[in-house]
Amino acid sequence: MAKQPNIVLMGIDSLLATHMSCYGYHRLTTPHIDRFAEGATLFEKTYSAHIPTTSAYASMLTGLDTFSTQVVALRHQGPLREEVKTLPEILRDAGYDTTCVGFGGPSARGFDTYLDYSGWGPDDTGRSPKAENLNKTTLPELNRLINQSDEKPFFLFLRHMDPHSPYLPPAPYERTFYHGDECDPSNKSMEPVMAFKPFCDYFASWMPQGITDKDYVIAQYDGAIAYMDACIQTLFNALETRGVMDETIVVINGDHGETLYDHECWFDHHGLYDVTLHVPLIIRYPERVPAGKRVAGYNQHKDLVPTLLELADIQMDIAFDGKSLTSLVSGEITSYESEFYITECTWMRKHGWRTPEWKLIVALEPDFHFKPPVELYNLIQDPDENNNLAEAHPDIVNVLERRMKSWIRQREQETGLTNPIMTQGDWHGHKGVGPFKSSEQAYNTMHIGNPGEAARLQAKSRDE
Repeated sequence: MAKQPNIVLMGIDSLLATHMSCYGYHRLTTPHIDRFAEGATLFEKTYSAHIPTTSAYASMLTGLDTFSTQVVALRHQGPLREEVKTLPEILRDAGYDTTCVGFGGPSARGFDTYLDYSGWGPDDTGRSPKAENLNKTTLPELNRLINQSDEKPFFLFLRHMDPHSPYLPPAPYERTFYHGDECDPSNKSMEPVMAFKPFCDYFASWMPQGITDKDYVIAQYDGAIAYMDACIQTLFNALETRGVMDETIVVINGDHGETLYDHECWFDHHGLYDVTLHVPLIIRYPERVPAGKRVAGYNQHKDLVPTLLELADIQMDIAFDGKSLTSLVSGEITSYESEFYITECTWMRKHGWRTPEWKLIVALEPDFHFKPPVELYNLIQDPDENNNLAEAHPDIVNVLERRMKSWIRQREQETGLTNPIMTQGDWHGHKGVGPFKSSEQAYNTMHIGNPGEAARLQAKSRDE
């Protein structure tokens, strides 16, 4: 019997596909991933239907949607449903040695080994070498897994925390994409950002004191991507040097994107705009996946597990909500669902319906951005989603809302479970508050960071 392939899944947190050079970004942010993609298949329209991290990884690691997982909120309470099998549980049953680095959500159930690393705040230099910290933890474990891979294939899942905020890439990446004065007093672009009370203390804890230029912060995000890209090359090199690269399915996938200076969702990943929904997916496995191919059809996180199992020739009697992407890769099918249900339960609680032409967003309670309860965007004429047409086109709102409600009823009937976004009490982490009654209440309740910590952790100047 032929040896089953190893699987390395790199889940990259908060990675905007549109800020990767292999997806057409004007800055060369991902040269190593670009070269990796030349030997792989790149999917141009992969979507994270359920924002944010917790619900996204639940789909990515189970092959199921939010109705089946019942995971929809960032602050999901309790474990994953017992009836659901996770990818590490499936692979462990198939004889794999499984390791998880840097992730502990409900869908992380079933790994043989769990390792953690420092993936958040700044070090003594005021910078945050998150990807290097991940490598230091991962490389010894990767060598151990490779050493015994002749007897037992391995599954290694890595949760990369670059470019998740704080955007603090080490030198030289902090100036790679920026030349100027980030504290120029004539620049006012950061005034609305630092005036946003729910986030301002968090921003003050890692952005330079006196920051005025939004482009500097965006350059830090891009620098974090480039730094992460360089560190990922270290992992590629380890696989190549040990001679297992071509017998390993290597996947790069994002859990969600990032809103930078978009939609007033400053430097975070909430909202149901495409900057948050659209994620990268690149799969390399020379034996079964063509090199240098780009796939234009729509797909979602729920399609990844069926794909990996088919590529690894693992048969499972599981009714996945997703489908293997091999039919898209071969061209047998041009696209999977081109219109689909979307949810977000992070700092706001909303759901919606996306088609190739239209995006409907419906608030389930008032949000702290004081946005209208219904938003409608024409994705063809207004791809950046800046012109809300809900009042101008109530007919289209009604059509999309009917489709969305029909889909919800269908999934509730198929699963025998309620739509979890409707039952998320205290989703915001404030016990006993319940759904927000007004945007003012949400604005005054939701908060990250604290003033004392912000003052103490003011990012050190680049001269230090």
